[in-house]
Parts: sequence; structure tokens; C-alpha cells
Amino acid sequence: MPMPDFEPLASTLGLTFNNPRLLIEALTHRSYLNEHREYAGGHNERLEFLGDAVLELAATDFLFKKFPAKSEGELTSYRAALVNTVSLAESARKLGFNDFLLLSKGEAKDTGRARDVILADTFEAIIGAVYLDQGYGAAEAFIAKSLYGKIDEVIAKRSYQDAKSRFQELAQEKRGVTPFYETLSQEGPDHAKLFTIGVFLGEEEIARGEGQSKQEAEQIAAEAGLAAMKWS
Repeated sequence: MPMPDFEPLASTLGLTFNNPRLLIEALTHRSYLNEHREYAGGHNERLEFLGDAVLELAATDFLFKKFPAKSEGELTSYRAALVNTVSLAESARKLGFNDFLLLSKGEAKDTGRARDVILADTFEAIIGAVYLDQGYGAAEAFIAKSLYGKIDEVIAKRSYQDAKSRFQELAQEKRGVTPFYETLSQEGPDHAKLFTIGVFLGEEEIARGEGQSKQEAEQIAAEAGLAAMKWS
């Protein structure tokens, strides 16, 4: 399988890389190397590590300046909603990352939450690549263009609020019951568990969520529950 031409993606991002290999590395999942021993490049995990730190600083600086009257707790909640997996994956999709990812055949078939994680990690890796190639200013400009415009929607939809807390608050208000969560299954080795959690109102299962920890799966189940009940 020939490697895609990455120039159109660089153009979409509004960037000209001094070192194009950084962009390619940012789009390379570890699994791709397992199936392509001839590939001389690296995978994106180190760039993701770097990009995550740059993203946290940029988002924190943006929110600190935009909301001078908000408390530390409120700003933390806003930031978490702005840079979570779903938000980053959504931005990555809009930028067309799916057409340029270098994945194994197995990973290429992933959908839903699994693909969201890959896309979000790649988004952070791109930030890391831009930072190395052109410095903080260019990386921050890319983040601003891709993410900052979402903050008004985050606040309007209250998506910054903890999903479990929101679901419990509304369940008690509208149904007079407190939701509970039940582990329906857990799969995989200890270092890569996948939990499936159901959220229930009484005997009724409202929704399910999958995550790499029970806490993550519960939050995703609560988000799905809000959508299922049309409470979001």
C-alpha cells in the first residue's frame, strides 16, 4: 500500500513544515510499525506526550484570560471539556486526519470510542510536531483555530459539568430516583482492560459506556444516558 501524499493535509492545517517527517511521524500509530518493518520512521507517542503539555498550557492561558472572574475549579472544568477525547477527535475528523492516519489493518477497522482515542492522540501529536517544527506561537495558533471556538458551545450545553453528576441531578429531578452503575463486562489483559458499564434507573438500563477504567466507562455511560433521555 503506497504512503499517502501528506501535502494536502499540511495545506488544510495552514502549515508548511520545515521538516515534513515530523508531520508523517505525528500521523503514524505504533501498530503501523508492527506491520511495516521496512518503515524507517517512528510512531507518534513521544510527539503526543509533548503536544499534550503544549495543549494544556495553551488552553489554560486562553481560558484564564477569557474568563477573568471564573474560579480555578470552573476553569479546570472548562478546560477538561475543551480538550477531552471527544472534542479533540471531533476536530481531528473535521481536519481530515482519518484520510492520512498510518495504522495497522486491525486498527484501521476501529470505530467509535477506539477511533476517537486514536484521533485525539494524533491531534496532540500534530501539536507536538508543530511545536518542534515552528515553535510555541505556531502551535498555539493551530490550537486556537481548531479548538477555542468551541468554548461557547461547551458552556451553553453545560458539557463542562461532570456527566455523572449531571445525570444524577436530572434523574432525581425528573424521575425521583438515583441512578446506579453496574459493570457488565471487562475484557483484555490487566494493562489494557476494557470495561463496559451500564447505567440504570431502577430496573431499567438506560445506556452503556466503554472505557479503559471503570470511572471512564461510567462517565461515558452517563453521557450516553443524558443523550438517551434527551436531557443533554
